[in-house]
Amino acid sequence: MFDRLKSLFGDTTVYGLGAAAPSVLSLLLLPVFTRFLTPTEYGVIALLLTVEAAGNLVFRWGLDTAFLRLFYDCADMEGRQRLASSILAFLLAANGMLLAVGLFAAPGIGTGLLGTPANSGALRLVIFNTFVAGFFFIPLTLLRIERRSTRFATVMFSRAVATVAVRLLLVAGFGMGVFGFVLANLLVTMVLGVILGKWCAYLVRPIVSRDIMVEALRFGLPQLPSGYAHLVIAWSDRYILSRYATVGDIGVYSIGVTLGLGIQYFLRPFQTAWMPFLYEMMDREDARATYRAVTTYAFLVLVFMAAALSSTADDLLRFATPPDYHGAARIVPWVAMGAVLQGLYQLASVGLAITKRTAYYPVATGLTVAASLSANLVLIPRFGIMGAAYTHVLAYGILAAAGTALSQRQYPVRHEWVRLLKITAAGLAAYVLSTSAQIGAPGTVGSLLGRATLVVVGYPAGLLTLGFFRNTEIARLLHILGIRRRAAHESPGTDSTRDGS
Repeated sequence: MFDRLKSLFGDTTVYGLGAAAPSVLSLLLLPVFTRFLTPTEYGVIALLLTVEAAGNLVFRWGLDTAFLRLFYDCADMEGRQRLASSILAFLLAANGMLLAVGLFAAPGIGTGLLGTPANSGALRLVIFNTFVAGFFFIPLTLLRIERRSTRFATVMFSRAVATVAVRLLLVAGFGMGVFGFVLANLLVTMVLGVILGKWCAYLVRPIVSRDIMVEALRFGLPQLPSGYAHLVIAWSDRYILSRYATVGDIGVYSIGVTLGLGIQYFLRPFQTAWMPFLYEMMDREDARATYRAVTTYAFLVLVFMAAALSSTADDLLRFATPPDYHGAARIVPWVAMGAVLQGLYQLASVGLAITKRTAYYPVATGLTVAASLSANLVLIPRFGIMGAAYTHVLAYGILAAAGTALSQRQYPVRHEWVRLLKITAAGLAAYVLSTSAQIGAPGTVGSLLGRATLVVVGYPAGLLTLGFFRNTEIARLLHILGIRRRAAHESPGTDSTRDGS
């Protein structure tokens, strides 16, 4: 099992390098963009991104997940070509009509969302960009299936770096504001589309299967309302905030959310590696034991990242942004906790995908949407942006509980709940230790590094104190670090068989 887990987290590391480096670059450039974009313009961009996020779901129809799952049922190359070609033909026909409607309705959508049609041009760019990117999942999924993690990471890294560079040129260099920000996305997408199209051309044939599309839509479409529910959970707070707060407040809140979601730097690449791994493992005898171990170790990483981000948020924002944005720091811990719970949902609800019972996803997300909207409507008028932050944790807590319960009914996995509670306690202890310590002036490098160090030291110390680690895990860790090897070399009589497997 250890070798398979090592392979999974190795792929995650490669995917993460491709995703994290551009994100770090974006964070480093935050002082630049916050000086060329006002909080109001950041608020406009945040609302435009809600349209892009919604469009991504519509233009994929849930077929991205269906393509990945059904690919493992294809017996030969002809079957894979039939699957890919059928999905491509459907997307061209269906999304072509959606694109025409979206471009025509852009002024009305802009007025409803932003209160003015002034940004209709930028909105049209967002819609067209989403249409083009809607085909990308076919070649990108192939790279994941073929375990070509390095190439996948290179593509994502290049796309992100190019987007940041073009945004910097158009926004800071040419002063194009919001329009330049979204135009950069489209320019990079068009170039990448040509490259990715060549890579999957061998799967495109003039063969379309109605039966395959029925099966693909049966698997994928139930995830469409579920996907929209996720959007409502993630983005409805901005819409409700727009009724009770200023667009500038939304901009500050968005900065806090962006920083709090830094956990996605691990979660997204992990999910990219996790789903192919999941399907490859599902017919093995020890599949459930492997899924249980993955859930524990992935949760371990998520809680550590949440503690680190929450502890250093105030210093990071004081160091990187003008004073108008410093209030975003209080948002970060709540958003980070919500992201951890979202990760737990993704880990513990895998049984629904394995058994193809995707119709249960909307049940979990539907309950969560109802709770999220209700809580936002009650808490935002009273607490403003903090009300939205509180709701973030509540919503993803309900999602994790509902998704886990439904998955366990279809595909039971004996998760290590006591160990997960110990991880949570260690993370909270590290956060409290770091934020309560008096370390230098806020916003200085000394304060930032000091609080980060306290988390790095305090978190594993808390885990050890709570008895989280098993003897075999400690021995394995020592072996990886080379400590046992050195000890054995110095003391030949030492028993070297206790490192377990």
